[in-house]
Amino acid sequence: MNNTTKYVGLDVSKEKIAVAVAEEGRSKPRFIGMINYEIKEIRKLMRKLGDPEQLQVCYEAGPTGYGLYRFLKSIDIECEVIAPSLIPQKPGERVKTDKRDAIKLATLYRAGELTPIYVPSEDDEALRDLVRAREDVKEDELRAKHRLTKFLLRNEIKPPKGTKKWTVKYWD
Repeated sequence: MNNTTKYVGLDVSKEKIAVAVAEEGRSKPRFIGMINYEIKEIRKLMRKLGDPEQLQVCYEAGPTGYGLYRFLKSIDIECEVIAPSLIPQKPGERVKTDKRDAIKLATLYRAGELTPIYVPSEDDEALRDLVRAREDVKEDELRAKHRLTKFLLRNEIKPPKGTKKWTVKYWD
């Protein structure tokens, strides 16, 4: 039985995952193909690739979040989420495809050239989302206040003397 470590690079998007594998050693990485971003498909692929102890999986951090990371950890597969800004780039390398990205991830992961990020717990992630949502709302509120102030200024409507902006007296 083959007990070599397989370094799996996943290029994850909303609906599809491009999969590439670089086996231990110097062999050329191979592109496995595209799968749907569905738990049953991911589970089937991981079984096909080998024992969980043999697999080292990585993918780029992005808008899909950490669900894939948590799923792979739950089935005892080692997984790391990689910081996209810290992936080495060759000068002039501009053409990006899912296939190339997956192969590149597998190759660089095998070489130890990738920098993983801290994956927050589900509670920490929920708190982050709440804080981000609050910041967005506060930013929207400020923009709306600026729009209203400019509207009043264009129409030569002045606030009453002796009131602070945005207080109840100001609104009245």
